[in-house]
Amino acid sequence: MNKRNYGFAHNFAHDRLIYLTHTYGNGNTVIGIFRQLLFIALLLTAGSSASLANETPNLSNTKILVPEKIAGVTTMDAEQVIEILSTGNPPVLIDARIKEDREHGYIENSISLPDIETNCESLKKINREKDKKMLFYCNGIQCGRSVVAIKVARSCGYQNLYWFKGGFAEWKEKGYQYITRR
Repeated sequence: MNKRNYGFAHNFAHDRLIYLTHTYGNGNTVIGIFRQLLFIALLLTAGSSASLANETPNLSNTKILVPEKIAGVTTMDAEQVIEILSTGNPPVLIDARIKEDREHGYIENSISLPDIETNCESLKKINREKDKKMLFYCNGIQCGRSVVAIKVARSCGYQNLYWFKGGFAEWKEKGYQYITRR
């Protein structure tokens, strides 16, 4: 990891984060924490324009970086998805794609819950049992929507999470049956 000395801004932000950990540990509002974290992020990104230019990502690259694995989550391929859906105790299958993507097809029995609508309340409507298996998918390895949805589910206390990383693209590519609205 490349270490840089950010000087005052970095040290102040670090001290502020330590302060937040102690201050907001008592359950104060999420908004207050968000504001403080935003402030810290702004401080950490403050720096010379030369160092920022070296760290600016190439925005012409349209690929979204998706992790290889998500800690505490079982990653699956299409065949493993078929296998787990065929068991006596199948997971709740969640399609984290936006509705426009779902119109091009979706895996049978999947529930549409776009990542932008995923929160503790919407998950609770689908699955009240925090230890029941939940399997998330989106458009494929370049799509981060299922990753976002899984992280939200984990933060809501859901524990038995599965990720179909290849998503609908892998499903369709391998010729497995899917549903389309016509």
